[in-house]
Amino acid sequence: MMTPPPPGSPYHRAARTAAHRWWRFPVGTLFVVVAGFVTMIGGYGTYVIAAEVSGRPDGPDGMASFGALPDLAVGFLSIAVILPFVLIAARWIQQRPAGTLSSVTGRIRWRWLAVCLGVAAVTIVVFLTAVTALAEATGEDAGLGDPLAGWGPFLVSSVVLLAVVPFQAAAEEYVCRGWLLQGLGAYLRGPWLPIVVQAVVFAALHGWGTPWGFADLMLFGVVAGWVTVRTGGLEAAVALHVMNNLLGTLVAAAFGQLTIDETAADMPWQGFAVDVPLLLGFAAVIIWLARRRGLATATPVTGYPAGVYSLVAGVR
Repeated sequence: MMTPPPPGSPYHRAARTAAHRWWRFPVGTLFVVVAGFVTMIGGYGTYVIAAEVSGRPDGPDGMASFGALPDLAVGFLSIAVILPFVLIAARWIQQRPAGTLSSVTGRIRWRWLAVCLGVAAVTIVVFLTAVTALAEATGEDAGLGDPLAGWGPFLVSSVVLLAVVPFQAAAEEYVCRGWLLQGLGAYLRGPWLPIVVQAVVFAALHGWGTPWGFADLMLFGVVAGWVTVRTGGLEAAVALHVMNNLLGTLVAAAFGQLTIDETAADMPWQGFAVDVPLLLGFAAVIIWLARRRGLATATPVTGYPAGVYSLVAGVR
């Protein structure tokens, strides 16, 4: 039987249920890591074998490849497959409703998610525009002189990206701002240490590129963690992550530059300089809107509806 968090619990304390034991979080983390890794390797191995059997040429990494777009899609999907294991760990190992990873209401708040997607889209459009302008002003190559890929390749790339990017971004949020933040919050009353720790993990998982890139990933993780706690759910963080990855890859697709060689960890100083005020501004707008809407930031005092106990309650 699932044990919901006590009434009035903030988001970061949602894993602190009557069933909480000190070992549940580390065991659950080990399960997510091992199950996710095995699935990733199995999926990527199948892809490479299929490319080898088909006689495809080697890609930049020396492995048989179907091309840049399929490589990118497989890369995104290899991250997305972690999401169900996080939900399973919350339900089976922590013995709590999986939907409590999504929000304090035990589910995704779809209308609020739509609002957050709008704010995030504006934020990322401003970011991409400002970074391009600053790069050009400082003598950096912003890629504006590159030839366009054409409508056909761009539309194909757009369909693939729309199909895979939201799941990849959501998986990272459920792992870092969901599982890690709540898992650490089960031991600590305050949210700040869990927020900082998960931000460090988030940045480290993207690898080391430039100091500016690592700092930006850290800031992104802290801001996403803070708005998650202040709004009582993952919607704002997921929206920002989805729009960041989706709009960025769509711009790259327009110029035929889709690769998996560079990540946010490789961000130059121009990107960090623009991103700092925009991320802080995004957080301020989201928290202001949440207050205006009277958004729930703690678990309800009357309990969760029966549907919350479904494994997929948080992702329907």
